[in-house]
Amino acid sequence: MPSPPVRPAPGSPSSLRDANQRRVLDLLRTRAEPGPASGSRVDGDDAPTPAVFTQAELARATGLAPATVSNIVRDLGATGLVEVLPGSGRRGSSVRLASRAAYVVGIDFGHSHVAVAVGDLLGEPLREERQALAEDLPHDEALATAQSLLDLMLADLPPAPALHLVLGLPAPITDDAVGSPAIFPGWEGVDAREVAEAAFDLPVTVENDANLGALAEHRTGAARGNDSCVYVKISSGVGAGVVLGSEIFRGAAGFAGEIGHLTLDDQGPMCRCGSRGCLEAYASIGAILALMSGQQPGAVLDDIIAAADEGSSAARRTFEDAGLHLGWGLASIVNLLNPHVLVIGGDLARAGDLLLEPARVGLRRHTLDAVSATPVRRSAHGGRASLLGALLLAAESTDLLAER
Repeated sequence: MPSPPVRPAPGSPSSLRDANQRRVLDLLRTRAEPGPASGSRVDGDDAPTPAVFTQAELARATGLAPATVSNIVRDLGATGLVEVLPGSGRRGSSVRLASRAAYVVGIDFGHSHVAVAVGDLLGEPLREERQALAEDLPHDEALATAQSLLDLMLADLPPAPALHLVLGLPAPITDDAVGSPAIFPGWEGVDAREVAEAAFDLPVTVENDANLGALAEHRTGAARGNDSCVYVKISSGVGAGVVLGSEIFRGAAGFAGEIGHLTLDDQGPMCRCGSRGCLEAYASIGAILALMSGQQPGAVLDDIIAAADEGSSAARRTFEDAGLHLGWGLASIVNLLNPHVLVIGGDLARAGDLLLEPARVGLRRHTLDAVSATPVRRSAHGGRASLLGALLLAAESTDLLAER
C-alpha cells in the first residue's frame, strides 16, 4: 500500500485551503432529492444524482466569501472532482460533484455467499455480482473469489480509479479481526483489513454486516429521515446494527448489537455460541427449518413461507413463535435505547407480516407503554442492505482531497 498523504500543518495557508475545500465538498457529497429546487436531479433518470448548488448557494451555506468559493470550484474542477454546469455568470453557474470520477467498492461476505459491488462517489451502485461460497471457506479463497468478481466489473466500466473498499463480515469486528471465530469460521486469527488491503491494493475498512445494513436503511432505506434506528438481520444467525445520532454505534469492543445471543431461556435449546436459549435458537432460518422438518422434510425457507401463505397452520405457527421471540428481543433494545425505528432484514424478513406481526405483539408485551408503538418495518433494501451499506460507508470514508 502507498504511504498515507502528508497533510498540511495546522494553521498554515494550505491547511486553511484544504479545510475550506472540504466544507464545499461535504455539501456537494449530498444526494439530490426530487423537485425543482436546488439539489434536484438533472440527469433525467430515477438514479440518485449529486445535489446541484449555485456558487452563491455554496457561499451562503459554507459562510465562505463568494470569491473563495469561486477559487475552490475552479481548483476542484481542475482535478476533475466537480462539474460546473452553465449558469448566469461565473458565480451563478451550478456545481455538482463529479460522482463518477472515481469508484468505491463494497464486499459483503455471508456464511455461504459473497456479494461485490462497485459504486460511484455517492455510494450509488453501478455494478453488482453475487456468488455462492462453500461454508467455512478459508479467507484467502474467499477473497480471491471476490477479487475475480471485482476485476470483471471494473473491466466493464469506464476507466477510473477505485479509491476505497469496505469489507462486511457476519461477525463482531475487533481491531479489524473477527471478534468471535465461532460465529464466522475461516477467518480465525486473521487481520481482515491487512489481508484485504494486500489482496485488493486499496485502503480497506472492515465492518460488521449488520452495521452496514443499518447504515443503508438509515441513509436510503426504511429508517431514512430518523436520527436513530436499529436494523436486525435474521438469516442463519441474528445480529443487529445500531445507528445513534446518525452514526454507527459499535460499542467498546465492537460487540454492540449482538442480540442473537441474548438469552431468553437459560434452559432452552443449545446455541452455536455454546449458551442455551439464545434468541437465535428461536428466530433464525435454522430454527424455522428444524421446527418444520417433520411436516416438510427437506424444505427450504421459501417452501415454508409458501405453505404458510397457503394456510398451513404448522407453518404459520412456526413463524408466529419465531416472531414472538423476536419481539421479546426487540423489546430489550427498545427499553434500553429507545430508537426511532426498528428495521427487520435478512433472509427471514422475506416472510413479511407472517413474522413481523407477531414480532410487534411480542414487542408490545415486553415494553413500557410509552415505547410499545415503536415502528417495526421490513427492510427497504432486502438482501442487498449490507452490500449497499458497504458502498455508502466506502463513499463516506473516502478522503477525496487526499486521493486527488
